[in-house]
Amino acid sequence: MPHAELKFSSDLDIDAEAILEEIDTIIRRHDDGSGACKGRAYPAQRFHRSHCAVRVTLLRKPHRDEAFCTALLEEIESRISKRITQPCAFTVELDFFSPFFTARDINS
Repeated sequence: MPHAELKFSSDLDIDAEAILEEIDTIIRRHDDGSGACKGRAYPAQRFHRSHCAVRVTLLRKPHRDEAFCTALLEEIESRISKRITQPCAFTVELDFFSPFFTARDINS
């Protein structure tokens, strides 16, 4: 269950839902067993310089090696940067959950 976080300055006209959906699609294209990506967006009302930061966190698995991460990072950077039409600083980070991470659905 990957997670994607999108943090951006509120002066940018960003379709956060579309970006998060595209990140999910990209991850599934690279790893069809990854599960649904949990996405969240955080527009910053107060900021210093316009920016957009994407962080994708994955479970550590043997097939998610350096080549996998490089290809995933490159596609996320390439496709998402095209969705940002205003000048800003743009960053993408791939990370792995700690071995002490747990996740489950809670049904009410």
